[in-house]
Amino acid sequence: MDVKIEESWKKQLAPEFEKPYFKQLTDFVREEYRKHRIYPPGSLIFNAFNLCPFDSTKVIIIGQDPYHGPGQAHGLCFSVNDNVPLPPSLVNIFKEIHDDLGKPVPATGNLTRWAAQGVLLLNATLTVREHQAGSHQRHGWEEFTDAAIRCLAQEKEHLVFLLWGAYAQKKGAFIDRNKHLVLTSAHPSPLSAHNGFFGNKHFSQANHYLIAHHQSPIDW
Repeated sequence: MDVKIEESWKKQLAPEFEKPYFKQLTDFVREEYRKHRIYPPGSLIFNAFNLCPFDSTKVIIIGQDPYHGPGQAHGLCFSVNDNVPLPPSLVNIFKEIHDDLGKPVPATGNLTRWAAQGVLLLNATLTVREHQAGSHQRHGWEEFTDAAIRCLAQEKEHLVFLLWGAYAQKKGAFIDRNKHLVLTSAHPSPLSAHNGFFGNKHFSQANHYLIAHHQSPIDW
């Protein structure tokens, strides 16, 4: 199957595109876009991969589901388009960056600038029906994104995985902690941020690790 995705990822994930589950997933997603309002726009489903090639990836942040409100999702977890109000979890992420690194809170929630530096902003599920959180879960996306994480964990060394909340931690449970830095904490959601997300200092820890392994730090 010819999937429109960045070339280095296309090479890594080629076996997935030929598996029965991916054909079923493609059929399901195509039908959903035909019948319903789905986010993100079809051209941005693989935006996380297209903006952060496999060979450039240094940090992986795992989210769960795209935003399901109009104009928010653009294929990067936690990120929203320019001129869209900051979602609560992203407000808390920026607050932690400010407390950790002293950086001012940006005016935009568009995290494309992180992706350009090698941060893979990967949701476990890459599509969602408008106003129906979780509506595209358990249709094959999780298997596909597991494969992407496995490729990174097996083929590369000294990556940083930021696993916020129980869902992301379970998804990243197989990652070799001797080969990569795996940082875990509560989720940045207002429901849980005060239970360990605030004060986790993941952003400075990630940069210290990258520098220690001769890689450029992320300008968060």
